[in-house]
Amino acid sequence: MEGFFLRAALNWCWLNVTLAPMNSPVLIACAHGTRNAEGQAAIRQVMADIEALRPGLRVLEAYVDVQEPELSGVVEGLPAGTAAVVVPLLLSTGFHIKVDVPKAIKGRPEVIAARPLGPDARLAELLATHLRAAGLNEDDGVLLAAAGSSLPDGSVDSEEQSRLLAELLPNKVRVAYGASAQPTVPDGVASLRAELTASGGTGRVFVSSYLLATGYFHDQLAKAGADIVSAPLLPSKVLAEIALERYDAVLERLS
Repeated sequence: MEGFFLRAALNWCWLNVTLAPMNSPVLIACAHGTRNAEGQAAIRQVMADIEALRPGLRVLEAYVDVQEPELSGVVEGLPAGTAAVVVPLLLSTGFHIKVDVPKAIKGRPEVIAARPLGPDARLAELLATHLRAAGLNEDDGVLLAAAGSSLPDGSVDSEEQSRLLAELLPNKVRVAYGASAQPTVPDGVASLRAELTASGGTGRVFVSSYLLATGYFHDQLAKAGADIVSAPLLPSKVLAEIALERYDAVLERLS
């Protein structure tokens, strides 16, 4: 029995579990939304991981597109005066972060938005792990494939994430987008392949899926002409850890 409690205690510490203080602001975990059942399950697991890492913290589910409940409805459903932090389960600052989220919380000063999950060095480590698991060699090229944004500065975060990934790898690392930004992933694959050939290399082109989970955008990566597409970021508890850090950063800023 003592051994059981020791193992439980060690697991508790390993998970870095922290009890939520009384009357902690609600954490609204806001994802993009997908029709892909596997992708939906992966996002809900992040929310469950957040609750497991912070027992007592109230976590609400919300989406900016495709799925219900919509973020605006979740915010409207909060009793007046209820403090909350919207934590975007999104990887970059784009239209949803700059337009949809502010619109949903407008008129509710007690509801504040945190920054998105990326860019982050831990995401770079996770991307590198997936690439190595897929068989990446030093002479291969890597194309970081992000969702993309229609905003003029929407690529800044993805470019920074690409830089963080490049710091971990000896490979050429470039970035491309699934939609709304240039270059597109197919164009990025072709350009990187030409770059490898021009330098006398014989390496393959790997697409690094800078997406949270499987779904429409991840499925399109297989059609872009790369040799190998690595797995998306989830499942991983790292995303829940980052989400809680974004939540805590808002509270620290207000204290």
